[in-house]
Amino acid sequence: MTLAWSQLGFQYLPTNGYVQADFAQGAWSPLEMKTDPFLSMHIAANCLHYGQAVFEGLKAFTTRDNAVVIFRPEENARRIALSADRLCMAAPSEEMFVEACKLAVQHNREFVPPYGSGASLYIRPLLVGTEPTIGIKPSSTYSFVVLVTPVGPYYKNGFKPVEAVVIEEYDRAAPLGTGRAKMAGNYAASLKPDKVAHDRGFPIVLYTDPREHKYVDEFGTSNFIAITPSGEYVTPASLSILPSITNKSLQVLAEDLGLTVRRAPIPILELDQFSEVGSCGTASVITPVHAVHYRDRVFRFGQPDVSGEMLTKLYQELQGIQYGDITDRHGWLMRMEESVEA
Repeated sequence: MTLAWSQLGFQYLPTNGYVQADFAQGAWSPLEMKTDPFLSMHIAANCLHYGQAVFEGLKAFTTRDNAVVIFRPEENARRIALSADRLCMAAPSEEMFVEACKLAVQHNREFVPPYGSGASLYIRPLLVGTEPTIGIKPSSTYSFVVLVTPVGPYYKNGFKPVEAVVIEEYDRAAPLGTGRAKMAGNYAASLKPDKVAHDRGFPIVLYTDPREHKYVDEFGTSNFIAITPSGEYVTPASLSILPSITNKSLQVLAEDLGLTVRRAPIPILELDQFSEVGSCGTASVITPVHAVHYRDRVFRFGQPDVSGEMLTKLYQELQGIQYGDITDRHGWLMRMEESVEA
């Protein structure tokens, strides 16, 4: 496969196919490779009417020694199980989830970008309720799909500082709602405030907590992280934000670098305590944020054209592990075999 790997954006490109399994009568079918990029679904499928749809996002990388690795797939398996439980869905086992990701990568080996390109293979597991449903109830049948596509940076400028805006007209999630589940509806709900922010010239939205609107919750597509001048790595303690695997990994690396990790409520009016702020997630890894606009105030962190020292170190450390430039001292990489089964 010949692609301009270093020119890839973050969008879908067709590949050799995807993995699918279906749940019916209390059991999952065997994993199967499919090439037709269209799912056949009943017009009354539960996911289309009542939103039983959850998904994950993770990546595969080509390392310096030309191995293909997947970053922490077992963590995504556990998180999709938590999302599924919140929506009363049948979830694949951890073993089935990981095997499906491996099969999808193996069958699309030629689409894993080469080492040094700065690109990766994005893996998108998807779980949807498929039973024809008119009355509101959980589906009894499900389809589990794992598709892959090669991607470049989430933001076209890559690891560069951006400005964020606090949008108060909309909440990302309800106080006791589905904020901790990676469900499709949460992202649909974010489309309007994202458009509002973009129309105002901001690429990223920061939300406050949905109960009191006094505390930092998270960015539109990623967790909030910050660094204090005294050497703390701070991230919100909230029950309405998605538990980020990238954030979880960065906390470990922050401690490796000598930072103190603190998870606590962060008053929006106390953003000036931080020397560096960033958003973090699978797609972007870390996006430095050099300014947050809140009502008539602007909180600034560092320089608009220079990423902060500690966030840069964390970004380089995590990417270094993922690409095999730094020893995988925490055992986060799942190395792929060359053989393909199924």
